[in-house]
Amino acid sequence: MYATEFLDLPPLETAAGEVTLPGSKSISNRVLLLAALSEGTTAVHDLLDSDDTRVMLDALVQLGCGVRRGGPGQVEIDGLGGQPPAVSARLFLGNAGTAMRPLTAALAVLGGDFVLEGVPRMHERPIGDLVDALRALGCSIGYLGNQGYPPLSIGRPTLKLGAPIPVRGDVSSQFLTALLMALPLVAVERAIVIEVQGELISRPYIEITLNLLRRFGITVEREGWSRFTIPAGSRYRSPGKLHVEADASSASYFIALGAMAATDRPLVIRGLGEDSIQGDIRFVDAARQMGALVEGGANRMTIRRGAWPLKAIDIDCNHIPDAAMTLATMALFADGPSTLRNIASWRVKETDRIAAMAIESRKLGATVEEGPDWLRIHPLPAGQWRAARIHTYDDHRVAMCFSLAAFNPDGLPVRIEDPKCVAKTFPDYFETLFSVAGTPAASIPVLCIDGPTASGKGTVAAAVAARLGYHFLDSGAMYRVTALAATRAGLAIAAEQEPAIAALARTLPVRFADGRVFIGHDDVTDAIRTEEAGMNASRVSALPSVRDALVALQLGFRRLPGLVADGRDMGTVIFPQAPLKIFLTASAQTRAERRYKQLIAKGIEARIVDLRAGLEARDLRDSSRPVAPLKPAPDALLLDNSTATIEQSVAEVIGWWQARQPFPA
Repeated sequence: MYATEFLDLPPLETAAGEVTLPGSKSISNRVLLLAALSEGTTAVHDLLDSDDTRVMLDALVQLGCGVRRGGPGQVEIDGLGGQPPAVSARLFLGNAGTAMRPLTAALAVLGGDFVLEGVPRMHERPIGDLVDALRALGCSIGYLGNQGYPPLSIGRPTLKLGAPIPVRGDVSSQFLTALLMALPLVAVERAIVIEVQGELISRPYIEITLNLLRRFGITVEREGWSRFTIPAGSRYRSPGKLHVEADASSASYFIALGAMAATDRPLVIRGLGEDSIQGDIRFVDAARQMGALVEGGANRMTIRRGAWPLKAIDIDCNHIPDAAMTLATMALFADGPSTLRNIASWRVKETDRIAAMAIESRKLGATVEEGPDWLRIHPLPAGQWRAARIHTYDDHRVAMCFSLAAFNPDGLPVRIEDPKCVAKTFPDYFETLFSVAGTPAASIPVLCIDGPTASGKGTVAAAVAARLGYHFLDSGAMYRVTALAATRAGLAIAAEQEPAIAALARTLPVRFADGRVFIGHDDVTDAIRTEEAGMNASRVSALPSVRDALVALQLGFRRLPGLVADGRDMGTVIFPQAPLKIFLTASAQTRAERRYKQLIAKGIEARIVDLRAGLEARDLRDSSRPVAPLKPAPDALLLDNSTATIEQSVAEVIGWWQARQPFPA
């Protein structure tokens, strides 16, 4: 997951390959709560691992449920058997509406001593209609802040179950879902009727709730979308095992991606088919209307680009409220204005999504009109796009929608602010996007930091890469890694083994992460820092075909979204066209003092005068070697950090990088 302040997406062109999506958020949190309310133990598989599910799991632990986490996507829940929790608790639910609303209803009818709170935005999301319905039922609920909004306090109820329970359906379907999940707990001696007032929005989400209730032993009768009856004698029973299907809302970004950019080969989505119980699977119908070629199968969909530009659309989005946001971005690539209707619920989501989509689309250059429950987006033809900083409002769907703008025809980058907000539902979204997106290597930005030994270039480069969310290449480790791999393979580091060592070097699975060096999954950081490893590296570097192989290997580190490379010839030999090259240096005395501190900290005796002499001799050898001598690239910026801290050097480099980006201030 990218936890950087921002993530710059370079211009993207194509898409192909396969993606496996995370589990559905809507299904995941419903299943977790139903398992907690049931008799028995429920083994949940393919559970979404996200901010929303984590706060729900944490809440269940606080309430006394047995929770055992297994491998990825696996958890076992020991249910409460419909009994009130034996503890009082203060539950922090982040910005998870799928946790706040159902837990409020369930705990209110069970009774106890609870406080439910979240992030500031959660305290701006309305819950008054649900509270009114629960209070009419006899539940004890108080507002701890603004009337009609969390945080809430919950006490013990005096239930009145004789009359139908009214609830508004035109603000959020989560209010009805919350009642449908809570009221079976008290429908012991008599049936309980819920009457929906106003038009029920987001009906497919109610279908998900009813479907899952059946899996846990509750069959709700409904009359249209206005009257729901929970039968007398209801009791939650665990189904024992349950699989969470992939998230249809998350699939919308990749369906759109295929419709826009899968031209030579298709984009395949695994884990979701058109028979999904999620309403957002009907996004496929809207995508087809816009020209996408979608072939469905069991737990699989194949998407290709069909009509181009995409076809404009005028659509009622009540049935796909979350996925419809993706249509707004697709509309930028259409052949005329597109109108999304019946989306009033966008106003009370993680942010005001109608306003957010309008504001951020205009930054890209689009003309956008908005109303209380509709949005009209005019397409952006080639030549009229603008590079933009996309503010994400701590809303995962805003971030994911606007990532698709990187496929604009003008070859402009897009900056996504606060990319970690996607953790709410899809923590690995950007990594998944980059795994199937394609662009020419020249479009992938590279930042080179060269310099002499002990200048701090590796430390600075690694920190810059972390700040930008880019890949990192420590070229100085490449020969050491190659030498280590060769000796482990039983190859003598000598001229007669040169072809074999070169072949090995071409496919070395080297990677750099968290300050460590890996060959595959093997951490070799310490193994390549020995004196023997250094001597072997020098011998390897004398083999011409090995050097050529390592050049090709280093070029392969240029991957989306970008690369920071450090070494002695990154800007002069390996990436001569890099948009920013820096030559980082420091005085020999300063570098000797730094090296001295490192050695002393390791318990190694040293003298500064000797270290300085050694560094000066090394500088002379490196600068006079016939192949790739150490020298600044002609267009490199010089940075002498003799008197600067690492943090100051990193800030200087980031500042130079920012100054070269096309984003308006």
